[in-house]
Amino acid sequence: MTTVSPPYRFLRSGRTALDEDDGAIRDLIRQILFTMPGERVNRAEFGSAITGQVFAGNSEMLAAAAQATAQASLQRYLGDRIVIEAVEVHAVDAALTVEVVYASRRTGSRGRARITGTAA
Repeated sequence: MTTVSPPYRFLRSGRTALDEDDGAIRDLIRQILFTMPGERVNRAEFGSAITGQVFAGNSEMLAAAAQATAQASLQRYLGDRIVIEAVEVHAVDAALTVEVVYASRRTGSRGRARITGTAA
C-alpha cells in the first residue's frame, strides 16, 4: 500500500482526508519554510526564501527580513488553517532559528513550532 505524508491520511473508506493535528501543522510549517520558491513543479511560488538567508551572514537586519519572509509565506499558504500569533527569528552564529506561535482555526488549540537552519 502506498503511504501519503501529512497532512493527508487514509480513512477507513480508502479516501484521503486532511489531518489537522498539531504535528501535521508543524510539518506544514517546516515544509513551507524549508522549500525554496521554484523547487516545486507546477507550484513555482510555493515556499519561502528563508533557507537562502541562512547563507547571507547573520545580523539583526537579516533576522528582520527573515521574519517578514516567514510570516508572509505562512500567512499565504496556511492562513486558512491557522491564525499566526507570532513569528520570531533569531540569528546566532551560523544558525537561524524561527519560532512560530499559532492557533488552529478549526479547534482553537494553540501550538508552537521551532525550526533551526544552519549554514553547514
